[in-house]
This record gives sequence, structure tokens and C-alpha cells, in this order.
Amino acid sequence: MRQYDDPVEVRRGEAEDPDQFLWRGRLWKVRAVVAHWVETGPWWQATSGDVQRGAMTDLVAERELWRVEAGRGAQTRDSEQESYGVFDLSFDWTDGRWQLVGCLD
Repeated sequence: MRQYDDPVEVRRGEAEDPDQFLWRGRLWKVRAVVAHWVETGPWWQATSGDVQRGAMTDLVAERELWRVEAGRGAQTRDSEQESYGVFDLSFDWTDGRWQLVGCLD
């Protein structure tokens, strides 16, 4: 899986899962949610200096991740060709941002 750190715009569906996302100017439609999990920062790497500076809030911040299968249609002259792949989308609760963090296509 290729790693990315690209901002994306995500439109959620009725179940609050990602339904569509815009990445690098292309619209992708989610076909299926493959997995969903929550990650925290590496709190176990904190030092006493981090605690004194108040950096613990960064270390316990959560981000929600979805691994989705998504596709997009592309018209060619002779036929219709569809591109698809598996993407990891991340939602950071701290700043409310979506990012594409991985792609397997």
C-alpha cells in the first residue's frame, strides 16, 4: 500500500461512513467499507517533559480510519473503463480534517 498524507473532501452517507471523496481533482464513489477503526497518538512515547508542557493532548488525540473500496467511471472513445482501488481515509477529531493516508490500486 502506498502511503499518502493528502487532504481530501469527504461526503458521508446515511450511516456516517464515507460515501464519496474528492482526491486530486477526481471524484471517487465508495462501493464498500472494508474496515473501520480508531487510532490514538503514541502516548507510550511520552516523556515527563511532554507532560509538563501539556503535549499529552496531542498524544491521546484520536483519529478515525476507514478502509474503503472505491471506484470512478471514465469514458473513452471506444468503451467505458472504470478505475477502482482500496483507500485508507482518516478523519482527525482534533481539527476536523479528512486525509487520504493510503492507497492500493
